[in-house]
Amino acid sequence: MSPVSHGTGERRDGDHWLLHIAPHVAHAYETVWPALTTPEGLQGWLAEADTLERHLGGAVTLQWANSGTRVSGHVTAWDVERVVEYTVPVHGRMRFHLEPLGTDSTLIRFTNELHGNESYALDCLAGWHEHFLLLEDYLEGRPAYWPAWTKTRWTTLRTEYATHLQPH
Repeated sequence: MSPVSHGTGERRDGDHWLLHIAPHVAHAYETVWPALTTPEGLQGWLAEADTLERHLGGAVTLQWANSGTRVSGHVTAWDVERVVEYTVPVHGRMRFHLEPLGTDSTLIRFTNELHGNESYALDCLAGWHEHFLLLEDYLEGRPAYWPAWTKTRWTTLRTEYATHLQPH
């Protein structure tokens, strides 16, 4: 079974959305934290961190190898080994809240607050779902090899989200 269950989307006002995904990974939070908060970790499953000042208010610049999107923003929450939040244009506020489950498992309560139409929200849900699958691979010692990345899995996930889990 996949460690990533389907996420949900909630429209707040007009084009304001809250997306939620809560992957359960079979790794201790001490292992998960660096994957979310270091340039090496982020590059293995999400994006290259050209700049990452690891403290509240620090600068962050992320470049997604699968899309070429490059954005700069700030670290808007930082509670060591518990919460990290990056806020950047295009992708909005991305909050990762770690909850240890025993000694060798972690629940990541992820929230993405963004602006866009319903189609964009569905695109992002599928994208985050795929990235969390890549995170599980990374934590198992298989970092993403971006030159080989294709839209195949994302397209399948996008169709599933559009068909079964329309944001409301």
